[in-house]
Amino acid sequence: MQVDLAPSPNFNDRKCPVDMLVLHYTGMETGKVALARMRDPASEVSAHYMVWEDGRITQLVGEDKRAWHAGVSSWQGDDDLNSRSIGIEIVNGGHDVPLPDGALPPYPDIQIDAVIALCHSILASHAIPASRVVAHSDIAPARKTDPGEHFPWARLADAGIGLWPSAGPEVPGAAKLAPGDAGEPVRDLQVCLRAIGYGIEPTGLYDDATRLTVQAFHRRWLPDALTGHCDARTLARLRDVYMAVTASSDPSSTSSSSSGSRAS
Repeated sequence: MQVDLAPSPNFNDRKCPVDMLVLHYTGMETGKVALARMRDPASEVSAHYMVWEDGRITQLVGEDKRAWHAGVSSWQGDDDLNSRSIGIEIVNGGHDVPLPDGALPPYPDIQIDAVIALCHSILASHAIPASRVVAHSDIAPARKTDPGEHFPWARLADAGIGLWPSAGPEVPGAAKLAPGDAGEPVRDLQVCLRAIGYGIEPTGLYDDATRLTVQAFHRRWLPDALTGHCDARTLARLRDVYMAVTASSDPSSTSSSSSGSRAS
C-alpha cells in the first residue's frame, strides 16, 4: 500500500490512546480543493488520511497525533473523539456536491479497495473494537451526514472492518413512533440508541434530537429508510445492531481479524 505525504499543520497532541476509526466524505468539489482546505491553517480542520477516487492515499497527520476531523461529537459515552480516533476523509461530493440529477456520487470500487487496505493497516496497529468503526454522522447526528447512505458499509464488514449484522425478523407488535410522541416506548428507543453508542438522552420525548439520531441510525444501518421515524424494521435493526455491538465489545474481538465479521 503506497501512501503519499502532504503534511497538514492542523493537529496537536492526543490525550487518549487510539480506540476509534471515523470515516468521512470530503463533501467538496474536488479532492484537490479538500486537500488544500485540510492543509490551510486558517481552516482548523484536517484528517489523518485522504483517499482519492482513483485509490491514491495521502497522509496529512501522523497517527500518533490528534487530527481535527470529528468536531463536537460523542460515542459510547466518550467525547473529545479527535483525541482517541483516526480520521479518514474519502473524496466524494456527497450531499454537498451531488450529481447533476441530484443523486449522490458513487464511491468507485478502486477507491473502496484502497479504503479497505488502509483500514486494515490502521486496525493492525491499534486496538479498535468493531463497534468503534463509525461514520461521522454516527458521532454527530445533528450536524453531519457523511459518509452518507451510499457508503458500502456491508462491503467493509465483509472485508473484516466494522459491523454489518445480518437482518433478523421484525419485532412483532412493534408500535410506530414519530416526532411528537412521548412515553415509555420512546424512552426505550432512546436507551437502545444510547447503548449502541449514539449520544442521546433518554427523555421519553420524541424530539428533534431523537429524530436526527434515528435518521443517523437509518443512514448507517437502514440506508433505504431515512425518515427519522421508528417502525418495525427500525426496531428489528436496532436489536440486530445492539446484539452485534454487545458481542464486539468483548476484549477478544478488538483485533482486525474479528472486527468486521457479519454478526448474526
